[in-house]
Parts: sequence; structure tokens; C-alpha cells
Amino acid sequence: MKIRTGSAPANPAAADSGTVLATITLPSDWLTNPGTGAKALSGTWEDTSADATGTAGHFRIYDSGGNTCHIQGTVTATGGGGDLTLDNTSIATAQDVKVTSFTLTEGNA
Repeated sequence: MKIRTGSAPANPAAADSGTVLATITLPSDWLTNPGTGAKALSGTWEDTSADATGTAGHFRIYDSGGNTCHIQGTVTATGGGGDLTLDNTSIATAQDVKVTSFTLTEGNA
């Protein structure tokens, strides 16, 4: 997964946009078992040394080779209502970046 500056592209098939601020290797079991039509993050989603400085705006989750984007969405600080939330959206190079919330819902409702 990569956390980037700016708005997400029109769809996951579109070219990447923004600067990569953080790169996170997701755990092999990266989502919880489904319950009530939703799956939430499982394990620790963290980059212990951010790639660049900027304000997080969107994320993209890629295949294991890092080439094909399958999921993208908005990023906000915890409590901000984004598709993915971070402990802090103002990221500095080498800073620890930790995802605090991410949920996929049935039908992405």
C-alpha cells in the first residue's frame, strides 16, 4: 500500500498521482474475518520511516508485485471520516506512519 499526496485518480486503473509519502507492506492476513458485512484492518499497518514530506490525501493498495492497483480511497486523520485513517496526515520524511482504521463493507456501501 502507498499513501500519497492529493486526490485519488478517477479509478484504480488510472495512472498513479501525487507523491508517495509512505509505503506499507500489509500483513499476509491484512483484513479481519467478515462480520455484519464488513472487514477491518488486521495486524499492524505501519511504515517506520516515511518516504517523503507532505500531507496525505489518498491511498492505493497494489498487488504483491506493486504494479496493479486494486483499491484506492481517501485518507484523513483519526476521526476524520476517510476511507483510511492515520494517526497524523502531516507526514515528514523518516517519520513513523501508522494506519489507525480501514474497513471494507459489503458492496462497498
